[in-house]
Amino acid sequence: MTEPGLRERKKAKTRRLLQDVALRLFAEQGYDETTVDQIAAEAEVSPSTFFRYYPTKEDVVLQDEYDPFLLEALESVPPGTPLVEAFRLAVHTAFEEFYASERDRIYERMRLTFTTPALRIRALAANHDVGRMYSGIVAKTLGVPPDDPRISLAAGALTGVLIVVFERWIEDEGRSDLPTMMDDALRLLGSGFRLEG
Repeated sequence: MTEPGLRERKKAKTRRLLQDVALRLFAEQGYDETTVDQIAAEAEVSPSTFFRYYPTKEDVVLQDEYDPFLLEALESVPPGTPLVEAFRLAVHTAFEEFYASERDRIYERMRLTFTTPALRIRALAANHDVGRMYSGIVAKTLGVPPDDPRISLAAGALTGVLIVVFERWIEDEGRSDLPTMMDDALRLLGSGFRLEG
């Protein structure tokens, strides 16, 4: 990926700080009991600065910087690779970039997302936006126009698998290896759900 400039690095650092502080306060006090004013004060910024980075309190949990890794990985998959296999390879490559160092952070964000009603509703609603984000690359991979009706079906199936795997991982309290779970689920999808044994 292209090396970000100084201004972008400073913005990323502030964004990261706000999320770190928010996740800590949510763990200590509870999501509903923690206010944006408390997060801003703890991070030593103004509430208006918080809202420049995260439009709502929900966004400080739901937004992350991982999508560029996945998009770049998808674009690097060899042409002609079947869609689900291309996505599986891209997820595997993306996880290699950040999972080892980000595992606890990802777990806490996903735990909050799937156990906090307001966050769960927002996350499920945002699933359509995620699908649209991937639609261009999905269309390119399939070799069809971006407005082909099959694109939304394909993107929905892929993002649906991710949601189910994250839910299972949270139910397992993060004991299982998330990349392996993702890999196994996408292999199953790619096989047409052929079950062995």
